[in-house]
Amino acid sequence: MLRRWLQLFFFSIIAPAMGLASSSWQDSFVTRVELLAVIETFNAELLSHASATATLERWCADHGLAANAKITAKLDRSVEKPLDEAGRALLALLPGQQVRYRHVQLSCGGKVLSEADNWYVPARLTPEMNRLLEQTDTPFGRAVRDLNFRRETLSAKLLWQPLPEHWDVQPAPPPSSEARIEAPAFILEHRALLRSGEGLPIALVAETYTSGALDFPLPH
Repeated sequence: MLRRWLQLFFFSIIAPAMGLASSSWQDSFVTRVELLAVIETFNAELLSHASATATLERWCADHGLAANAKITAKLDRSVEKPLDEAGRALLALLPGQQVRYRHVQLSCGGKVLSEADNWYVPARLTPEMNRLLEQTDTPFGRAVRDLNFRRETLSAKLLWQPLPEHWDVQPAPPPSSEARIEAPAFILEHRALLRSGEGLPIALVAETYTSGALDFPLPH
């Protein structure tokens, strides 16, 4: 009972404040299949393009999430996360080489679509790129796009499975006119290494994508 109350509290108060999706859908097998298909399509789009910022911008425009589909970043300068030794090895840092950290929310039309931790190597960027990253809220992908960077996925995980366990070997339950499907706050989690066109590691990112990406009418 307490868990259900907390879920209702989150979706009625906290999620709207963060700009996350507050939509719910009538519970049916078809709707759950559609939601899974949307999540898998979203995941595939993110995995097949180097810039998460540009991918989110296209997704926002294609799915009508906002009148203005431009992605904006909100940088939280109060957050600090030291990079562990495994991360330093992935970035191939030289002795004494500096790494900087950013924690950002990427939004479209007030909807938060992702939260990201980003550790980057300023010595491998241009002075203008570093200025943008240090002094503005410019998304990382937009700031460094002239490096023609590519994305090397380290892990990709679905955080929500709309279909019930063993759905493929059990009869589909009848649709309910009263039961609703509510997406959790976060639906995907990615870790990736970004390399410049010359192959140098420039950043390590840990991204969590929100259910705000699902906040549009389903086809049926």
